[in-house]
Amino acid sequence: MARRNPRASAPRPARPEWQETLIFLVKLALFVFLIRSFLISPFVIPSGSMLPRTLIGDYLFITKWNYGYSRHSLPWSLPLIPGRILPSTPARGDVVVFKAPPENREDWIKRVIGLPGDTIQMRGGTLFLNGKAVPKQRVADFVLPLTPNSPCDSYFRDEAADGSPECRYPQFEETLPGGVSYRIIDQGFSVGDDTGIYRVPAGHVFLMGDNRDDSKDSRFPDSIGFVPMENLEGKAVVNFWSTDGNASWLMPWTWPGATRWQRIGELY
Repeated sequence: MARRNPRASAPRPARPEWQETLIFLVKLALFVFLIRSFLISPFVIPSGSMLPRTLIGDYLFITKWNYGYSRHSLPWSLPLIPGRILPSTPARGDVVVFKAPPENREDWIKRVIGLPGDTIQMRGGTLFLNGKAVPKQRVADFVLPLTPNSPCDSYFRDEAADGSPECRYPQFEETLPGGVSYRIIDQGFSVGDDTGIYRVPAGHVFLMGDNRDDSKDSRFPDSIGFVPMENLEGKAVVNFWSTDGNASWLMPWTWPGATRWQRIGELY
């Protein structure tokens, strides 16, 4: 009869609790890293440059696979992906999150207006794409209650029926070739209302904010200029939370009153 090897049947010694905890945390961090890099990632709106589509205090998810992957798909833009893999060109009208050139450090959100080969120009506040005016129709004012996350210049302040302060902005609807429509805010004359003609180079996109007079975008070469497609991190898809700024994270009982419930679940 074969002799039994005592080492083969000996149970493995249990790891110390701190090792088990460390292994779990490493696995969790790797899982989150992969999800945020290649599938879906959160983004919080820091400014009003995309009013009326996004508000300060909106929290949204972006999908990461739409335009391919580059180092900017990874947290902290880790240089682990050379160039751009599985590349895809965005569609005009897409709302995208990207690393803002030239520093490539901050995440910004804008709308895709021009693709490689397109010409873009602003004339008197009207957008011209490939020499043709993009239809722009006046619609009802965009009205927003005055809150910490919705500041308002005195010129646009008004009062609601109950006497509470609100912002009232002139609002228009643009329709791009292909039928994509969206709302913009035109507050009046600004330096971005009249520009030269920009021709989008290969491998780049032309991005603009929907709040046309309060947005640093591709109209300004000293801002971001043309944005390389490898800087695109993902496409905005849905709001999962929104707060007007009247809540404190340390006081949970203030959260419900500050939540913009009607914005949760809005699709892009």
